[in-house]
Amino acid sequence: MSTNTVPIKNAARSRIAANLKRLRIEQGLSQERMAELADFHRTYVSQLERCVTNISIDGLERIAHALGVDVVDLLLEPVRDKKEDG
Repeated sequence: MSTNTVPIKNAARSRIAANLKRLRIEQGLSQERMAELADFHRTYVSQLERCVTNISIDGLERIAHALGVDVVDLLLEPVRDKKEDG
């Protein structure tokens, strides 16, 4: 087994967290409303956005459905804000 690890900024969980937060905010949804739409507890959305917990494939599908996007959209490399580029 390899001891190499995936850099945090490229990890799937980090990509999901960043995309979830971006898409949620773009759609004007609070974490509480996002949780209601996906049938999660409100604190779970916060935990996902902070990379505190993992999400199952089924949960990922629920989030994607609630946001009206494909699961793949949650796994893409996050779009960088131009302000971050300096």
